[in-house]
Amino acid sequence: MKILNVDKLTMETTIVQRPGNIISDMDGETVMMSIENGKYYNLGEIGGAVWKNLSIPITIGDLISKLTSEFNVEISECQKEVIPFLEQLLNERLIMIEKSI
Repeated sequence: MKILNVDKLTMETTIVQRPGNIISDMDGETVMMSIENGKYYNLGEIGGAVWKNLSIPITIGDLISKLTSEFNVEISECQKEVIPFLEQLLNERLIMIEKSI
């Protein structure tokens, strides 16, 4: 698997879902098939909440704010868990960075 050369994600980075994935809810967990990769992913409940929030472009800071209010978690803990998850989604080409014009 080729790892993309990814710029370091910051709280100001705007990200969004990459089109071309088939999503399903299975007993409260989000599962996805990437047509491009030919792989299945189980995002789980929290990953599914992250994924849902990426349906429209959002900054990582705004995403963290939404998740901390929804799941009652500290900002620092949320950042520690979510940013590596987003980096993984980016490396798998499931999300993309929205470039500002």
